[in-house]
Amino acid sequence: MPALTLIAALCFLLTTTHSYTPFSNETLSSLPRPDNKTFNIHTGTILAPLLHPRIPGTLGSKAVRQHITSFFATNLPTWNIEYQTSTSQIPIAGSPKTHFTNIIVSRDPPGIEPHNISRLTLAAHYDSLSDPELQGFIGAIDSAAPCAILMHLAQSIDAALSRKWDPASKGRNLNLNTTDPIGIQLIFFDGEETFAPTLLANDGLYGSRVLAAQWTVTAYPEFATYESRLDAITLFVLLDLLGSRNPTVPSFYPVTHGSYQHLADLERRLRELDLLNSDPDSDSASEADREEVQYPWFIDADLTAMDISRPIVQDDQVPFAALGVPVLHVIDVDPGTGAFPAVWHTMNDDGAHLDMSTVGDWGVLVTAFVGGCLGLEGYL
Repeated sequence: MPALTLIAALCFLLTTTHSYTPFSNETLSSLPRPDNKTFNIHTGTILAPLLHPRIPGTLGSKAVRQHITSFFATNLPTWNIEYQTSTSQIPIAGSPKTHFTNIIVSRDPPGIEPHNISRLTLAAHYDSLSDPELQGFIGAIDSAAPCAILMHLAQSIDAALSRKWDPASKGRNLNLNTTDPIGIQLIFFDGEETFAPTLLANDGLYGSRVLAAQWTVTAYPEFATYESRLDAITLFVLLDLLGSRNPTVPSFYPVTHGSYQHLADLERRLRELDLLNSDPDSDSASEADREEVQYPWFIDADLTAMDISRPIVQDDQVPFAALGVPVLHVIDVDPGTGAFPAVWHTMNDDGAHLDMSTVGDWGVLVTAFVGGCLGLEGYL
């Protein structure tokens, strides 16, 4: 095969990791947006209970874990809730072993064995930084807001999944025995943050390292469609450091640049439809939003997969990417300097410093993307 043809074929394979059907403008206009009832930083039923210190092994961590699982058990009972626990020695002299608990919630099409289902996977970490100099640190962008966005997503698509997977719904004759059935799973990681004051090997990513290893060695039955639960992940989307104004989101992985471009296209379309409140041209934009707003957020949209050569950010996606899982890392970081949002790992990373227009826009954007991945056009 000629070199250019081979390169073109490789780029095609790198950018078509999963099926995607974009929403119509009409559907985009009807997507639910996080509101004051759920995302108010003081009283919001989803966001407010997350805005507390959540250091692994503490009562604060337990309370937030109970909030997440109670939300699904109470509001979304069709979703399956799992815990994956581990114990590790943190690199602090005299410290006892610390317990870490990942939360996995999932929903699969009915009537199909779990080992024959692929899963779109979205994740965020729910723990917060432990630092003696930052007593009471909240971690709103890092990563309470991303967790809230995932919870909003699940609530937004739940009824649509029921309609799609119910053969009698809307008189549709659906064949659930498709050759590529896809479900969804959301992972709330524990132990992403480091404990030592300086960077050390094997400090941080406690929950994600253990879960990735466990899922790759726990084999599915011999004649299953997928070899393991890790093998069944069609796309792993990690959200982190989201909630500050004017985010900058680079593309890190050539293999998922096509999915990155889907997100970029959704941002463009939502702005054209005046559906993003962080847009300075939006009727609902605040005066602060109208000042010095920068967009697009997805700065690498015009690049090709072969142009992507940025250093990756060490985050919960790393153990999964190392095992061959296609990863899309959605994180606010300056690609030139590597700098994170100004509030990162400071006491200003609290609810008061979240830009709620931006947080709400992320809720709409992520819902639209997942709806396209799961083929929910016509079911919302």
